[in-house]
Amino acid sequence: MNIHIQDLRPDDEATIEQVARLLAAGFAAWPSAWHDLDSAREEVRESFEAGRISRVARAEDGTPLGWIGGIPAYHGHVYELHPLVVSVAHQGQGIGRALVRDLEARARERGAETIMLGTDDESGQTTLSGVALLPNVWEHVARIKNLRRHPYEFYQKLGYALVGVIPDANGPGKPDILMAKSLIREEESTSQ
Repeated sequence: MNIHIQDLRPDDEATIEQVARLLAAGFAAWPSAWHDLDSAREEVRESFEAGRISRVARAEDGTPLGWIGGIPAYHGHVYELHPLVVSVAHQGQGIGRALVRDLEARARERGAETIMLGTDDESGQTTLSGVALLPNVWEHVARIKNLRRHPYEFYQKLGYALVGVIPDANGPGKPDILMAKSLIREEESTSQ
């Protein structure tokens, strides 16, 4: 599928609305995510704040198929990937991968050295959910298994490593799985 990725502009009301609808639909099954258009619109509008990255993937006819955001942290050395959504009908076609690669390139251009993200498990998608992770967090992390298509494996395929877990971040037994990728190590390895 041919797509093109470009900045989502704050004056493009039609695309903002379409992206908000993608976000609400894409996260409908996630308990603490954007379940209504108002909260989804607010998230999209927040992506236009200073220093942030907001990119949309479009089909050849201009229809938005996915959206990704990036938030600077640690004085710009790190960007948080937040959020990523691809139209449910277009998942598994490389759009998410293309958006992540594009965000990495934009963050690298801005001087970032690392991309980080949190990917919650609120519904028993991994073996880290429904478990008292403390005090032996790393024992659980070392044995993590994907039970129901949790996105952490998608990010692993793109070079992200599991770097931590915030136990009970979304309530008892509902952790946030933290992942990161070095942009400078990747750049060094490809230039050698």
